[in-house]
Amino acid sequence: MAYDYDLVVIGAGSGGTRASRLSAGYGARVAVVEEGRLGGTCVNVGCIPKKLFVYAAHYGEDFADAAAYGWDVAAPRFDFARLRKHKDVEIARLNGVYAKLLDDAGVTRIEGRARFVDAHTVAVGSRRIRAEHILVATGGWPSLPKTPGIEHALTSNEVFALDRLPERVVVVGGGYIAVEFAGIFHGMGAHVTQLYRGELFLRGFDGDVRRALADEMQKRGVDLRFRCDPTRIEKTAAGLRLTLTDGATLDADAVLYATGRAPNTRGLGLEAAGVKTGNAGEILVDEFSRTNVPSVWAIGDVTDRLALTPVALHEGICFARTVFGKEPTKPDHRDVPTAVFSTPSIGTVGLTEEEAREHGEVKVFKASFTPLRHTLTGRKEKTFVKLVVDCASDRVLGAHMVGPEAGEILQGLGVAVKCGVTKAQLDRTIGIHPTTAEEFVTLRQPVA
Repeated sequence: MAYDYDLVVIGAGSGGTRASRLSAGYGARVAVVEEGRLGGTCVNVGCIPKKLFVYAAHYGEDFADAAAYGWDVAAPRFDFARLRKHKDVEIARLNGVYAKLLDDAGVTRIEGRARFVDAHTVAVGSRRIRAEHILVATGGWPSLPKTPGIEHALTSNEVFALDRLPERVVVVGGGYIAVEFAGIFHGMGAHVTQLYRGELFLRGFDGDVRRALADEMQKRGVDLRFRCDPTRIEKTAAGLRLTLTDGATLDADAVLYATGRAPNTRGLGLEAAGVKTGNAGEILVDEFSRTNVPSVWAIGDVTDRLALTPVALHEGICFARTVFGKEPTKPDHRDVPTAVFSTPSIGTVGLTEEEAREHGEVKVFKASFTPLRHTLTGRKEKTFVKLVVDCASDRVLGAHMVGPEAGEILQGLGVAVKCGVTKAQLDRTIGIHPTTAEEFVTLRQPVA
């Protein structure tokens, strides 16, 4: 049977681009179809612009702290429009980088929305393209509840395009996007209220980490309201008014909903190819990222696995090796280090204490302390570090941190945990003094 391509990839985000390039490197004829901007969520409305905004939000505290170190700084003024302009320039540059990477690899770029016709054919507009293999890498999309007035709310797709900084912001949700934007807006000078319907945000993270972050956010002045959710959003002459589950009202200039993301499979025509999906629309795949249809594969947030950019990249690599490199490779989703760029940030790898206790007896080591930097500034900020250790093997099952540069520090610990580091090995490691990172090799006494 004649095919136009050996592989058609739907979606030119992180995972799709990596899979396309590597597959082409193995000699495959590859086309990638993208209806939006190259780079997907991460580059355009996710990791990259978010981290740039996080950097911007930290300067307010940095200016304030400078006086304790002998610097006299003129009254700072924040220009949100300038930040957005510079961010847009950088994102456009990255879009061009992605285009060049694909072009240099010999991948054909096709603009438009792809829709399955059958297990080997996709339609892009009036054009039909046949391929031996089709890889779906369309990522996720913000999910919104059916709250009356929800059309007045922003999602993470629109928040980076704001023309000005709102003075009063309500963030709804309890996941990593919600806590990150609560910190971003607060750091830029807005009054921020975060609403979450549960008892404590960041469900699935270590309990001590969740509590430590909540304490630090409240110290900074973020209004955290748990067991609270909007029941209605109304447009008023002065902005927006939210009615809450407790009957109270809350006025705001902007409402950001960060209540989860769903797999971006709507309108793909998966049913025409016979591809099975789950209850949330996620594409169901086996250990090698193959669907129930032998010619169709899926990687990244469109599946029901870890929704992280580096994981999508890893899955794209494994796909290319398996299909075109003749080296069957299963993605490894164990002990994946990750960070939440909240204020302060979180870094974590391995099991939480709660998860570890379900598997056996553990020892827990932790410390909470004032970072050296704030011995002069007088800030009441605390950094928190924690290790979860298996009693039987002495292996470190989990490492967690809340504090500045948590992601940078936990990346190194991620290597150690992945390699099966033991607590005794950490104890024998000499720390770099004075740093926060050394705390992980100086924890000696387990907590009761």
